[in-house]
Amino acid sequence: MFKIAWAKTYNHPLPDGHRFPMEKYDLLPDQLLYEGTIRPENLFTPDILPEEKLLKIHDSNYWQQLSNLELSPKQQRVSGFPHNKALIERELQIMQGTLQAAQYALQFGAACNIAGGTHHAFANRAEGFCLLNDIAIAAQHLLDEGKAKRILVVDLDVHQGNGTAKIFENDERVFTFSMHGKDNYPLHKEQSDLDIPLEYQTNDKTYLNLLSAHLPRIVDQHEPDFIFYQSGVDVLASDKLGKLALSKEGCKQRDEMVLDLCAKNAIPMCASMGGGYSERISDIVDAHANLYRLIAEKWF
Repeated sequence: MFKIAWAKTYNHPLPDGHRFPMEKYDLLPDQLLYEGTIRPENLFTPDILPEEKLLKIHDSNYWQQLSNLELSPKQQRVSGFPHNKALIERELQIMQGTLQAAQYALQFGAACNIAGGTHHAFANRAEGFCLLNDIAIAAQHLLDEGKAKRILVVDLDVHQGNGTAKIFENDERVFTFSMHGKDNYPLHKEQSDLDIPLEYQTNDKTYLNLLSAHLPRIVDQHEPDFIFYQSGVDVLASDKLGKLALSKEGCKQRDEMVLDLCAKNAIPMCASMGGGYSERISDIVDAHANLYRLIAEKWF
C-alpha cells in the first residue's frame, strides 16, 4: 500500500501570522483524496523523531541551541523564520515523516512525505527555511540499520541541495546529485558528487535532455539500493523564485523519468516535496500531485 506522511501540524501558523511556505500541505492531500488517487488509509501521521536519530547527523551543540530557542535573531533570520516550540516540534515530525516513509518504501517500493526536502540544513546550522535535514537523517538511519548500502539522492529542486551535499561529502555510500539554477539561491554552492547548474530560463527540452543524459549513468555507476528524491516544483516557469522555464507537463515528465528508473531497476524510492512558489496555489498543488498520480499508476 502506497504510504504518505502527512500531519495537520505541517501547516502550523508562525508567530507573525504567516504560514510556511503556503497552504499546499493541506490542499495537496485533500486534492489527492478528492480525485481518488489515494484513500485515507494511504496517509499516516508521523511520530516525533527520536533525538538519537537526529544526533546521527546534527551537531549536539546546534541541536541544544535550536531546541532551547537559543539561536540569535540573526541565526533565525538566516533560517527563514522566527522560532518557537511549535515550530521545532513541527520540524521533528517532518523529519520522522521522511524516516518512516523511507521504511515504507522498503516495504512497498515507493513512499512520500507531503512535506520535507529540507536540503539547506547543515549539520551545525539552519538555512533557507530548513532547520534540520530530513533526507540526511533518513539516509543515515537506513545505512545504520543495514537497510541500504548505497544511497542516491536525486535533488531536482531549483535550489542546490547544499546542506545534504556538505553532510555527505566524505561518505562514499551516499551519492548526491543536484540539478539546480546556476544563479539561484544559495549564492555559495557546496560540491555535490555531481552538480548540473542550469542557465536562466532553461526549458523542458534542455532540462529533460540533461536529466536523461546523467541520471541513468549515475544509477549504473553508483548502483544504489535506495533513492531519495527531492521533487520541488519551483522549476516551473510560473514560479516566483525559480528562474527556470519548465511547463507543468515538463515537470511531470521529469518525475516520470525518475520513477521509471526506480521501477526498472527495482530501487525503493522515498520522495520529499521541496519547494514551489508559483503565484497560483492551484499550479503548485497540481504539479506536486502529478508525482503521486504517477506513483499510484506505476506501482499500485
